[in-house]
Amino acid sequence: MVTGCFDMLHSGHVAFLQEAATHGDLYVCIGSDRNVHHLKGRYPVNTEAERKFMLEALRCVNSVCINKGMGLLDFTEELGSIQPDVFFVNEDGHTEAKAALCQTLGIEYVVSKRVPADDLPARSTTDLRIACTIPYRIDLAGGWLDQPWVSKLHPGPVLTISIEPTYAFNDRSGMATSTRKQAISLWRTALPGGDPEQLAKMLFAFDNPPGTTEVSGSQDAIGIVMPGLNKSHYEGQYWPSQIESVHEERLLSWLEQRLWLLTLGPRTHGYSVLSDTNITPEGAKALADAARDCWEAILQMDAPAFGAAFRRSFEAQTAMFPHMLDGNVEAMVNQFRDKALGWKLSGAGGGGYLILVSESPVEHAVQVKIHRKE
Repeated sequence: MVTGCFDMLHSGHVAFLQEAATHGDLYVCIGSDRNVHHLKGRYPVNTEAERKFMLEALRCVNSVCINKGMGLLDFTEELGSIQPDVFFVNEDGHTEAKAALCQTLGIEYVVSKRVPADDLPARSTTDLRIACTIPYRIDLAGGWLDQPWVSKLHPGPVLTISIEPTYAFNDRSGMATSTRKQAISLWRTALPGGDPEQLAKMLFAFDNPPGTTEVSGSQDAIGIVMPGLNKSHYEGQYWPSQIESVHEERLLSWLEQRLWLLTLGPRTHGYSVLSDTNITPEGAKALADAARDCWEAILQMDAPAFGAAFRRSFEAQTAMFPHMLDGNVEAMVNQFRDKALGWKLSGAGGGGYLILVSESPVEHAVQVKIHRKE
């Protein structure tokens, strides 16, 4: 059994389904239009009826149904009725929740790497929507200090890295996907030439027009537009008072090799991180101190110190914004407390990716490519 959206059917889907079918009669369970909108904030290009019709036409597929459930595990009813021997996912479809569910039910859980068919390019639905080289971003430490109502309590830095779009990151995942969509509206498929900081200011203004009630922090625009590793210092204003950038190849390669991303799934609509907050000067100082220590550890290429500061930054965030961390994420973190040097969530929590600092490979995890200076 496999599950997914399977919108805009392409060769990557077919190669995945053909590989899955080598394990036995293949049952495909697709997300409903309503659940796709619930998870991604947009409806699929092709309706559930169209997607079902096209998948049923494939020789390798035995049967197709539309999942009745909602959320990331919308297929639990179908899993119970089909009772497959094998549940098959690719790397970007893997989550610990799926693995745990299969273990509970005694179903073999198999994760496949996305391998294109012979002589064909790798494909994803995101690739087909638009061929785009505009980066994503990861905030490594200090996130929330780009909001004036936090940094006015204690100034401090936010560390970001610009990430090449070599991977189709989920929408609503804390990778600045909403700001990236604004960048695509502004510049189409690639960042323009020019001074990166001025371009970041342009994107920040475009992303937050007059009248915006919840301003997207400027670290999103800075992280997307400005290449390499950046430290943006905030002192109670929306734009940082200073930005320090690192482009040294040896350091960026070192950083890439120690960051691992595990998929949690996108944030659901209605998730609010701004309820039950406990934002204090002491909390803002703890966040700022951890971000400064993280910066120094990276510059020294000291992995244990980097992991410890990375973890402290996340702990400072969750102390002020407790809704960032729920039971499912905490259970996943607990699996790596003795294995990883540090951990945090991408963005404001509620889904996205668990980012680990580790000097050894993490099974089923994704590694990123930092966008370099031209």
